[in-house]
Amino acid sequence: MDEKDLRLLIVDDEEAARYGMRRALETFGGEIAEAENAEAAGALIRDRKFDLLLLDVNLPGISGLEFLTELQKDSQENKTETPLVIIITAHGSERLAVQAVKSGAYDYLSKPFELDELRLVVKNAFETIKLRRENEALRRRIEIEASQRGALLGNSRAMQQVRAMIDKVADTDATVLVRGESGTGKELVARELHERSTTRRSGAFVAVNCAALPTELIESELFGHEKGAFTGAAARRKGKFEQANGGTLFLDEIGDMSSNVQAKLLRALEDRRIERLGGDESIPVDVRIVSATHRALEEEIENGNFRADLFYRLQVVTIDIAPLRERREDIPSLAAAFARQASERHSLPERALGRDALRRLIEYDWPGNVRELKNVIERAAIMSEGDELDAIDIADQPPQKSSPETVELSSNGNLVVPYTSDFRDDRREFERRYIARCLEESGGNVTRAASVLGMHRQSLQHKLRELGLGRRYVAVGNEMQEKSDK
Repeated sequence: MDEKDLRLLIVDDEEAARYGMRRALETFGGEIAEAENAEAAGALIRDRKFDLLLLDVNLPGISGLEFLTELQKDSQENKTETPLVIIITAHGSERLAVQAVKSGAYDYLSKPFELDELRLVVKNAFETIKLRRENEALRRRIEIEASQRGALLGNSRAMQQVRAMIDKVADTDATVLVRGESGTGKELVARELHERSTTRRSGAFVAVNCAALPTELIESELFGHEKGAFTGAAARRKGKFEQANGGTLFLDEIGDMSSNVQAKLLRALEDRRIERLGGDESIPVDVRIVSATHRALEEEIENGNFRADLFYRLQVVTIDIAPLRERREDIPSLAAAFARQASERHSLPERALGRDALRRLIEYDWPGNVRELKNVIERAAIMSEGDELDAIDIADQPPQKSSPETVELSSNGNLVVPYTSDFRDDRREFERRYIARCLEESGGNVTRAASVLGMHRQSLQHKLRELGLGRRYVAVGNEMQEKSDK
C-alpha cells in the first residue's frame, strides 16, 4: 500500500479549517473528501470506504465523540473494519481528547496546531493502516492454507476429482455450482476458486447466505438500494454485486432464493449490469458467480420452486463434494490436521490420535460431515488430559455407529479399516475385506480373482473358508454365488 492509496475524510464545520488541512495533506497524493457535519460524513462513509478520519469534536448536531461511538457500533454490527480516527479538539479540551482515545480514537490534535504536526500524525496513522492491511493479508493466507488442510484435504478419489475440477476452472470466469451436503466445505471450494484465479484474487470475495436472509431483504442485500427506496432506507447502500466487483460473489444455499430474486439474478448474470432498489441507473458489474446448494435443484425445478433457465446459467461447471461417510479413507488425515489446528489455536500440547479413537471416528456416519468432525476433534483436544486423543476423549461425540460392510480403497491402494486391539485380528480383517472386494470386482469368478491376487485357485478357496467367506458363497463351476438362506 502506497501513501497515494490513502483515502481520507476531513469532518469539520469550519470551511477554512477543512481547506487548510486539505492543502497540507495533498502532498500525500491520496483521495481526500470533506464533510461539514456528522450526518454528511455518515452518508459518505456508507457510500465508500475511508482509511482515516480527521474528526472535529465540536460539530453541529451530533458531536465528534458521539459520531465516533456510532462508527464503532456500526462496524461491530456489520463486521466491517472501523477507519482510524484522529480527533481534533479546541485549545484547553485535552480532557475530551483523552476520552476520545480511550473510546477508540487513534490519536488527537489540539487547535491551533502546526501543519507539520498534522502531517506527522497522519503519516504515523498511514503506517498503522499499512500494518493492518499486511496483517489482514497474512490472516487470509493462513485461512486459505487452513482450508487446504481441512475440507480439501484427502486422497480419496472423490477429493482428487474435486481438486482436478478446481485446477481446470479456477482461472476462468465460468459460473460454478458447488453441490454437497451441509458441512462438506462448499464455501472453502469457492474460496479456493477465487484464490487460484490470477484475475480475481486481487478483488474481493463476498459471500451471501441466501437461506439466512429474509425474502424482503435479499434483493437489497444483492443489488443495493437508493435512499428512500423503502421504509428504513435512510441512505444509499451498495449491494454485494458492487462490493464484489472485480472479484467473486459466492451465493450459498441458492436453492432457497425466492422466484422474484431469481429472475433479477438471471438478468444480472446475462447483462452483467444491475440496478439498485429505488434507482434507475444501470450499473456495470464484473463479478464471477460461484453458487452452492445442498438441494437437488432438478427436483426443485420440477416442483416449480426454481427457474430452469437460471439453473442452466449457474451450472456451467458443477463440482460435487461427496459426504464424509462416502470417503472414510480421508478421516485419518482430516482428524490429524484438525488436531494440529486445535493445538495451535488454543495453545495446547499437540496430541496424536489413538487407535481406538481413530476406529471410532471411522465407524461413525458423520451427518454433519467435515464441519462436525472438526468440532468433535477440537472439543476432544480441549478436554483431553492424556498424551494422545483416545476413545474416551470423544465418548458419546459422536455416538457409536457401525461401519459399512466394505470400506473404500484409497487412491494409493491402502485400505482404511477400523483398528482392533490385536495385530492378528487387524490382519485377518484386512484380508477378509480385501479378498471380498476383489471377488466382487471379478464378478464372483474365483479363477480371475485368484489371478489378480497372485494365488492358486485352490489356495483362494481355502482362504475363503478360513476367513469365513466360504460360508457366504457356494462354488458353481468357476463362479462363487452367494448362498441363499432359504
